Amino acid sequence: MNVKGKITEMLKVESGTSKAGKEWKKQTIILDNGDQYNPLVAVSFFGEEKLTEVSKFKEGDEVDVAINLSSREFDGRWYNSIDGWKIQSNADFSTSKEPAKETDDLPF
Repeated sequence: MNVKGKITEMLKVESGTSKAGKEWKKQTIILDNGDQYNPLVAVSFFGEEKLTEVSKFKEGDEVDVAINLSSREFDGRWYNSIDGWKIQSNADFSTSKEPAKETDDLPF
């Protein structure tokens, strides 16, 4: 699943240690996808490799982000996550696809 939008905010990198003793880092970016209602989407990136990719962008950049949606239950409540696993500029995304062909010769 993908979400496109303009980066409106890049939150500070967070870090910590898991219960298993493993170090982790994450950064969340806020995208404005241009929708009329609820246009802001917070996408989190985990791990050094993904943080390196995110650091190539700045607020105001138009990006296309590949995401995974997940939900988990804790103590009778449900929590949702939007995790990014790939980020690229919208310009990169649009040039990686073939342009639409003209279809003036349609049979209908």
